[in-house]
Amino acid sequence: MEMELKTERTALVVIDMQNAFCADDGSLADAGIDITNLAGAMAPCRQLLESARQAGVPVIFTRYVYRADYADGGVVIRYLLPQLKDVNSLAEGTEDIEIIDLLAPVEGEFVIDKNRPSAFYATNIEPILNGLDVDSLVVCGVTTNICVESTVRDASQRDYKVFVVKDATGELEQLRYDGAIAGMAWMFAKIVEVEDVLSVWGEGNK
Repeated sequence: MEMELKTERTALVVIDMQNAFCADDGSLADAGIDITNLAGAMAPCRQLLESARQAGVPVIFTRYVYRADYADGGVVIRYLLPQLKDVNSLAEGTEDIEIIDLLAPVEGEFVIDKNRPSAFYATNIEPILNGLDVDSLVVCGVTTNICVESTVRDASQRDYKVFVVKDATGELEQLRYDGAIAGMAWMFAKIVEVEDVLSVWGEGNK
């Protein structure tokens, strides 16, 4: 039986579309990292967001946020990417953590802060989804290979029906993007495009 994209019992999950990753003055860009592929997800995410709002689909944003002193940075900050600390990346209280203006949440939408790639790790996303009676997730955002894929895998293992909108996600390198999409498609999610979602939500398909 194929998973069917619907409006009812579905939430849009927008992963980490924040200044750190997508803004020209964010910490990644300041560190000399080319964010072109990440910024490219902004307009498609906006399309999904507008469609979700019109269709009455609940919206959940996530933000990657560390304490200002990075005490919660763990292995990533200590060993793998210590340079993030050098540019004050993802630090609480900075503009880096804010959702980009183009996708600014409105009243009634959920914003979940996390300090690990998966939106399901040590957050309250599951109680929120349970409270909304959601069993299906439409996922977009950045980065495809890290936070999107980590969230998708965790969601699938909790038996949520997951739809990854491939043209509304972004990864720094094409090779990692391709690998992530292929891996998720194998057994964790159905891969769709923006137009697939808009055609369903625009029609009010329950």
